[in-house]
Amino acid sequence: MKFNPCIDLCTKEGTHCEGCGRSHEEIAGTKQIVQSAVAFIRSQQYDNPEEFVAAISKSILKKLQKAD
Repeated sequence: MKFNPCIDLCTKEGTHCEGCGRSHEEIAGTKQIVQSAVAFIRSQQYDNPEEFVAAISKSILKKLQKAD
């Protein structure tokens, strides 16, 4: 399955957003991940959140590649 980012044409009806095509369950899960990351960044009071996000992205992709 290919990830489709939000395109700001959100709908709540049915099982999937008509804007991006993702399931409402997937959207809710993504929101939880983002909210968790934001809360962690704030709790650590990072002055450079973009570097933290980049490092986490790199780490996630590395772990996914190892799993394949």
